[in-house]
Amino acid sequence: MTALIRGADGLPPRIGYLLDVAPDSAGRVPKFKKARVLLFARPVAGAGNQVQLVAPDAQIDWTPSADARARKIAKDALASDAPPVITGIGNAFHVAGALPGEGETQIFLTTADQRPVSLSVLRRPGEQPRWAVALSEIVDESAAPPAPETLLWYRMACALPPTLPERSTGSLEAADAAIAREDYAFVVAALGPCGRTRKI
Repeated sequence: MTALIRGADGLPPRIGYLLDVAPDSAGRVPKFKKARVLLFARPVAGAGNQVQLVAPDAQIDWTPSADARARKIAKDALASDAPPVITGIGNAFHVAGALPGEGETQIFLTTADQRPVSLSVLRRPGEQPRWAVALSEIVDESAAPPAPETLLWYRMACALPPTLPERSTGSLEAADAAIAREDYAFVVAALGPCGRTRKI
């Protein structure tokens, strides 16, 4: 082991783990003896020098960018102001403005620790919609979309459903519900794909 990015109790210099690897197209099993990899693993109870991968593909090739990304996310996850884990969508509201095509949509997200998170989409005639995410009860001028590949971006891009659930707009008039769904789709498209290829 070269370095531990994050771990509660540390690890010994040498660790062991089982890895299930499929043969390549020529039927050869890859060799990892001198490979440099990133592992996402948990300790094995009663065996201090053994770890268990958290998923079948939790060993990835080490690259400077993968290392930097893992370190940044681990640091952000431990921060006192780390964004909450997104668990779903709550209610959505849309208020039309005074001018045709003007209005604001607010969509409340549900979180694992009940902390408030909301999306707001502002429409003005002749302008592209603007959206932001707020991590408090109050949406102010400082609210903005999350920067790509930050912890908040991952937690949103990888947890939000592709469409706004029907129950989220149950109290809205049909026209307002349609705009809320359109605004939600705008946010999802702006976030872009999560990029995660497995479900944990």
